[in-house]
Amino acid sequence: MPAASLQRLAARAGLLAKTRAFFAARQVLEVETPLLCSAPPAENQIEPLATLSPLGGEESYYLITSPETAMKRLLAAGSGAIYQICHTFRRGEAGRLHNPEFTMLEWYRPHWSMEQLMAEVFELVASHLPLTEARYLTFQEAFIQYCGVDPFVASLEDLQQAAHGQGLQPPTNLTREELLDFLLTFCIEVGFGREGGAIFLTHYPVNRAAMACIDPGPPATARRFELYVNGLELANGYQELTDAHEQEARLQQANQERQTAGLSPLPLDHHFLAALQAGMPPCSGVALGMDRLVMLATGANRLSEVINFPVDRC
Repeated sequence: MPAASLQRLAARAGLLAKTRAFFAARQVLEVETPLLCSAPPAENQIEPLATLSPLGGEESYYLITSPETAMKRLLAAGSGAIYQICHTFRRGEAGRLHNPEFTMLEWYRPHWSMEQLMAEVFELVASHLPLTEARYLTFQEAFIQYCGVDPFVASLEDLQQAAHGQGLQPPTNLTREELLDFLLTFCIEVGFGREGGAIFLTHYPVNRAAMACIDPGPPATARRFELYVNGLELANGYQELTDAHEQEARLQQANQERQTAGLSPLPLDHHFLAALQAGMPPCSGVALGMDRLVMLATGANRLSEVINFPVDRC
């Protein structure tokens, strides 16, 4: 039997139809890109699912963790504003808010700033949820407000004291970056959940830029944002990096970090890098978890309640 009720499946179908109508009204083109790729973006917090070569060779292929690089190749080819609703895959991600296979909405707006895209993200989400306005906090402001510490200057000891001051007991031997993640999860996101509503968290540290461009500051920050609704992380967006050499350097750095963490390095996507080199227009882009949006819209408590056959039933 499916895990989701017929009522929630109907709500999901209606939400998908309404989302497509939202973009059609704004003349944003729906596109499709492959679910299989030869080179997923190297990230040390996301592990792709590997599979055999469809061409019979010995090299590995991967199920996509995001359609990002393929969509950026379309942008470089002159597609204009585009969106996609597709299945994506991440190894080892299973639980109340995760499933290894999930549905992602991703879209890109050429010549838009991050701020313009955040406004559209809120407009889309508010078309599905009873939201009237959003709050905006920088990464720095959120840590100062909820944890009483500045993440850009605090030492490891400062962060440990901040955790203890909030009544938290972080695991021993965490690095500074791991402790920042701990505080983000158990102090800031919990605070967002208590307050409810929509909150955009913006301007992350530069070592969390991934594919975002950098605001020189001071302090220097990544032009990246995440949207939380009732404490649930719903979307992650960037004002996109368009420099091919800088992007290649970041991917290589991510592979070095993967190896340090005991993970295998991933191949570089030379098609993607060539597209950046040829010229991708300045743009902003965002990925939004559609299953989580359906959860919020239907009052579900677990992702499995809005998916036909989650991983333990497939």
